[in-house]
Amino acid sequence: MRKVLVILGQLSDSDVEWLAQAGTREKVAAGRVLIEEGRPISSLYILLDGHMAVSLKGIGTVATLSSGEIMGEMSMIDSRPPSASITAQDDCLVLALSREALQQKLDTDVAFAARFYRAIATFLSDRLRGTVQRLGYGDSGASLDEDVELEGELDLNVLDNVHLAGARFERMLKTLGGSR
Repeated sequence: MRKVLVILGQLSDSDVEWLAQAGTREKVAAGRVLIEEGRPISSLYILLDGHMAVSLKGIGTVATLSSGEIMGEMSMIDSRPPSASITAQDDCLVLALSREALQQKLDTDVAFAARFYRAIATFLSDRLRGTVQRLGYGDSGASLDEDVELEGELDLNVLDNVHLAGARFERMLKTLGGSR
């Protein structure tokens, strides 16, 4: 749920309404590969219900995703094929937002584009910091007097909008007709 809170917290209510209206609900059967490592994708996905496994060739499963996770965001930003595969662990429901629809919105709505790119940048920055920390690098050396977040905590700027993001996600689910 963390991804969606970070991202929806940066967007406006009308942005979230647009996502819900422009996207398509898709059922994904257990075992189906939604995103395949190295193969181009045509949509950004929000996992509305269910669990998905993220895997890398030669390594196996590296993460499990649940409701609220956003998938395919890196490929939407840099147009490169995905660096991991994502497979439904059980029957899932996703919101698929086509690359074409998203690109058209980004090209025609500068304010949306600014909020969307900031949201993605904030999320990717948070994920990179977490990865570096898990690998044991980048000890901040910060003193206890400094305003530093603990491992797993959201950035203080993001926390300001978490309540809004949660409400926006709930409204999106209702707009889409709930789960399954």
